[in-house]
Order: sequence, then C-alpha cells, then structure tokens
Amino acid sequence: MRDLVVAMQGSRIREVADAGLKNPDVLAFWFGESDEATPLAVREAAVRSLERGETFYGHNLGLPELRDALARYTSGLHRPVDAGRIAVTSSGVSALMLATELLVGAGDEVVAVAPVWPNLTQQPAVMGTRVRRVALAPDAGGAWRLDLRALIDAIGAQTKVLLVNSPNNPTGWTLTRDEQQALLSHCRRTGTWIVADEVYERMWFGGGRCAPSFLDLATSGDRLIVVHSFSKSFLMTGWRLGWMVLPDGVGPQVGKLIEFNTSCAPEFVQRGGLAALALGDSFVEGLVQRLRACRDLLLAQLRELPGVTVAVPDGGLYAFLRIEAHADSLALAKTLVAEHGLGLAPGVAFGPEGEGWLRWCFASRERERLALGVSRLARALGL
Repeated sequence: MRDLVVAMQGSRIREVADAGLKNPDVLAFWFGESDEATPLAVREAAVRSLERGETFYGHNLGLPELRDALARYTSGLHRPVDAGRIAVTSSGVSALMLATELLVGAGDEVVAVAPVWPNLTQQPAVMGTRVRRVALAPDAGGAWRLDLRALIDAIGAQTKVLLVNSPNNPTGWTLTRDEQQALLSHCRRTGTWIVADEVYERMWFGGGRCAPSFLDLATSGDRLIVVHSFSKSFLMTGWRLGWMVLPDGVGPQVGKLIEFNTSCAPEFVQRGGLAALALGDSFVEGLVQRLRACRDLLLAQLRELPGVTVAVPDGGLYAFLRIEAHADSLALAKTLVAEHGLGLAPGVAFGPEGEGWLRWCFASRERERLALGVSRLARALGL
C-alpha cells in the first residue's frame, strides 16, 4: 500500500456518523442531504429503464440526450454551453476526482479556499499534489469572509489549479461576481486552471435563480472546469450522478479518464437524471423555498441559545455554528451523538480552519425535527 494513503485522515463526518447510525433515536443532521426522497417521477423513469433492460455499458461521456438536456439547462442559467462541453459522471465527487486526475500529479501545487468539504482537498493529496489552503475568516457574528488579496497572492505561475467551492460547504460563503472576475483574470495571467465546485448554485438565498457562477464570465476556451451534481437540487444523493462543464476540446480526454475509472454512468440512473431535469424550475424553486424556511427556523432558535454564534448562510444546506468554550469539535460531536442523540458534523472535518465549529444540515421535511434538535443541544449545554 502507498504510505501516503495509509497516513491520510479518514472522514471525520463518517467517524461521527458511524458512532450513531445504530441508534434509531439519533437525529441525524451530519450528512449533506435532504431527508426528502427523490421525486416519484425520477424514480419511475429509472424503473421503466430497468424494465426495458437498459443495463448495458454506455458512452463514456453519457447519454447524448442527457448531455443535450444538461447543455440546455446550463445555457438557461448562464452563457450558452453546447453538449460537446458536457461530461456525465458517476457523481459530483467522481467529477472532481476526474478533474484532479486530468490536471495535476505528484509535486504539483493547487490552492484551495478553506474550510471546505474534505474530499475537495484530499483528492489532489491522493495524487501526491501539494495543497495550499487560503483561509476564509469568520467575523464576530459568524459570517465567513474571503481575503481576496491573500488568495490572489497565493496563486502564482507554479499553481496548477485553484479549487473553489461556492456556495461553500460548510460555511455558506459565496463568491461575488466581482471576486470571480478578479480570480478569472488573475488565473488567465498565471495559466492556472480553475476547478469550481458549484453543486450548491441553486441552493441560493440571495435572489435570482442561482448563485454567481464562473460560467457567467468565462469563455469556452478558458481553463475552467465547473462541477455539478444531481444530488442537491434534485434530491438524488444516493443515485451518484453528476456532470462537468469543460472547455472546448477537453471532452475526449475526460472520456479516457471516465473509461479508466467507472467506464460510464448507469443508463437507468441517467434516465432518472433526464426526468429530474424535466421537472423544471418550479421543482427547484419550491425546494429552495422549503430550505429557506428550514434555515430561518433553525437559525432563529439557535440564536436564542447563550454562547452560540451562527450567521445566516447565503447558500447551501448548512448552518455553521460555534459554541463558546467548546474548542474540540470532534469530541463535542461525539458527545452530542452518544449522550444526547444529536448528530452534527464536526468543523475540523473541513480542515483546521473549521475547528471549534459544528455543521448542521437543515434540509428537513419535518421542521419539528429541527426544533427537537435545538432542544437536545440546549440540554447538552445545560440550558
């Protein structure tokens, strides 16, 4: 085995979840997913595909009709994108790994904005790539901010890739259009690729149909890969279906890597993706409205607890909170699970920048669960 892999830290979110999965009384808010099931129309489309016997290998880059649909979907939100720039992948995380394999190797450097979902930075680490982290910083109210100058200064001619997740998991921080333009212009000068994890772009509470995207600014020739997933906006976490928006001419190279990783996404899963896109904007908009109501309810109740700091996230599915006098987030998360039946993700899972914080996924059908979770937290804090 590779010493590098043996030495890697496993997922601390999984570590906490594994400690509580056997307890049916635990209120699980640790994973980044809604507790709503995938829409019936999507499930039925996959069932019909299976009944037709669509269980064979497909094109590396995905069903042509799904690539066409994704090109239309993306073009409806951003600048026009043609189907030749779309690659369908077996999950968003697979898309991120493919981008990593495409762009970096041992000894290369990437720069990442953190705290961030650990997979985003561990994937280049698996390749032997050096990861430089540029930290967001929380203000007194718990809102996270980017030092744009520090990030630009960290990106030089030696930087192969800038990794940025916006809206951000776990903080909800989101790049502004001006920040994106500044980063895109700088990366053009340094020859740095941008890998933008924009899977939460529709989980956006700042007005408009989606969060600011690099796709609103970039040309088809820019060194930009944007990663998306069906998991969040279409309630399809367990399906493992994502896609990439690539520069012109890069699709065949990604197709090679898909062949060597998964060969192709299952056809019946892709049929589900087609059905999800056919649900239209009304479905996503309704989901975001429900998420906003959950967010507002949870934050209002958390802010009533003495010693708890939490800001309103601009996007995503999470409240990122800090509890006074509790600096060890992993120990606290394990105590909450074992002794109080409350499952939250420890902030340290997202890097040292998140230590002392907890992530709470507020995507819940039953808002009473959120209120019960707050009451369990209050009990744990002796309130």
